[in-house]
Order: sequence, then C-alpha cells, then structure tokens
Amino acid sequence: MISKIIKIHYFCIKPKDMQEKTSAIVLYTLPYNDKMSIAHLYTEKFGRVGYLLPSSDARRNKRARTLFFPFSILELDVEHKPLRELQRIREFRPQAMLNRLPFDPVKRTIALFLSEIISKTVTEPEPNRSLYEFLVHSIQILDLLDKGTANFHLCFLIQLSSYLGFYPNMENYTATGWFDLLNGIFVSSQPAHPYVLAPKESRYFAQLMRMNYANLHLFSLNRNDRIHILDRFVLYFRLHLDGFKELKSLDVLKALFD
Repeated sequence: MISKIIKIHYFCIKPKDMQEKTSAIVLYTLPYNDKMSIAHLYTEKFGRVGYLLPSSDARRNKRARTLFFPFSILELDVEHKPLRELQRIREFRPQAMLNRLPFDPVKRTIALFLSEIISKTVTEPEPNRSLYEFLVHSIQILDLLDKGTANFHLCFLIQLSSYLGFYPNMENYTATGWFDLLNGIFVSSQPAHPYVLAPKESRYFAQLMRMNYANLHLFSLNRNDRIHILDRFVLYFRLHLDGFKELKSLDVLKALFD
C-alpha cells in the first residue's frame, strides 16, 4: 500500500532532540547526485525546507518517489538542524490522500504551475500557519473539484496575493477607474507608468475579485480571456516580488486552453 510508512535509513543515529514531526507540501524535486535528490517542501513547522531524498533504484525508494509529486501532502519524521542547509527525512507517509489530482492531466498541470509559483514566492525558512492551511485547503479543493477547474489557478493567485501582502485594494474602485498594477490600487486617471489596466479591463478585473472556490464555475472565460488574465496576474506578481523569475510551467499551463 502506498500509505505504508516508508523508512529511510542512514548510517548514523542522530540525537533525539533533532527528531521532529511535521506535515509538508511537496513543491518540486531535483537530482542532487547519483544517490540523492533534493525535495523542496513547504512545511507546517519550519516553512520552506530542502530535504535530501535517496534516489537509488531500490524498490522501496521507487515507491517512495511516487509520493513526491507537486502538491502532494505528506506527514514527515525528520532530523532537523536549524543551521543545516539540507535536512534529512527519516520517515514519510501521505497525510491527505489525493484521489484525482495525481491522475488528472489538467489538475496535475495546474498543480505544477501553482507549486512553481509557491517555490518562487515563499522562500522563508519560517512557519506561517495561516498560509500553510490555505495551501492545504486549496489543494484539497483542487483534488475534489468537478466544475470550474480551468479557473482554479486564477482564484488561487488572487487569494495568494493576500498572504503575500499585495492583495488588490478595491476601496476606490469605480466603473471608470484605472487599476494601477504597480501600486495595487484603483485610480481615477491614467498613471504615468505603463503598468496599468484601462477602465474596461479594470472593470473585468474587479469582477474577477469576486471569484472564490465555490463560484468558479460561474465565470465563463474563453481561451484568449483566460490567457490574457493569467499574463496580467503574473505581471502583477512580478511587480510586487523582487527577483520573481520566469515561470517554466507557464507555457505548459497555457497549452491547456488550446
């Protein structure tokens, strides 16, 4: 059974005070050397952490790696040293069983894109309980979603911006106003900089701010609209986050709308 605890044995025994338990969300994994990979996780207890993960051909480790797909939710027993760059996992098991996401190509692609967004925006090795709970809730919604899946990532980005500190300010919204992407506010006249949405586009943007996970299916968007909105959201994130790099999975996600 995939839910069986999978143990990773190391050659030395660490002191008990280094042993911790935490739940975690998988963001991505990368090869480290012939024997190890690095799993980048967002944990409930420690924030963003990189963990060494054996990548040998042993059958047990092959089964273990099937759990480390983007947005998998795990329960971990770890060896944790605050000053160590890469931590070690002693045991891991699924905490929340995802029944659809791992097998649905559309949901997997959305998870890949959103996990990359999290990887580039949440880098602190510090816990944030409210953000972690939002991510777990969102992943579970995506797994269960039957209608409105194509709008899920847009709603996720809107809500994520509030946890990152730049949720759009709707206080001064008017039907003839402009949305200033650089400052995250609605203004009555066109700003001097180019990072702005014209009144018609701003009205559409304001309507999308009403989107939530319960009403995703009520927003009918065509392919061009969805891609255009996504590009605007990515630009908005880039303007508000220093060092926000290109997204490798963006084109893959856009291809879903063809």
